Amino acid sequence: MPQDTQLIFADRVGHFYGSRFGFPLMAGRLLGYLLVCDSPQQSIDQLSAALRASRSAITDAVTLLASLRMVQRVRRAGERADLVSLTPVSQQLQRFFDSTVHEEQAVLYRMGLPLVADSRPARRVPLQEAIVLAEFLAERLPMIMAEWGGQRDELYAGTNHAAPNDERSDTRPG
Repeated sequence: MPQDTQLIFADRVGHFYGSRFGFPLMAGRLLGYLLVCDSPQQSIDQLSAALRASRSAITDAVTLLASLRMVQRVRRAGERADLVSLTPVSQQLQRFFDSTVHEEQAVLYRMGLPLVADSRPARRVPLQEAIVLAEFLAERLPMIMAEWGGQRDELYAGTNHAAPNDERSDTRPG
């Protein structure tokens, strides 16, 4: 059974993700708990017991977080239940810091410029700002992710564990 301090932490993470990103409370609580629980892989039943929540609430949270690639479900050969674990943080970051998303946004937003070309400046500025921000992020995110890769490598160099396998090389500037 989890320690009360683990549950308090899970609740705080749940409230943070709920208020900042609109996550259901249980999804945030699940993330928080997986960050600090003793076993990095847990079954739905274990998570349900630990978080004092229904199996359906846990399953819904796992489904949401798996769709966002924040957790992963695996089933070992011969086992009947999936095990849930965190996706390595670096893989989570790839989804949120993918520069191609911002490149696509800039192209999409530019398609709207002709629609406001004859409008007053106050009407055009929000779209122009969105374009400039998208282009800025598309340019800078590969550099930020490369810098993060170096810091991450340093973090794991000081441990007895290898960095989880990820696709960081796709995000490094060429």
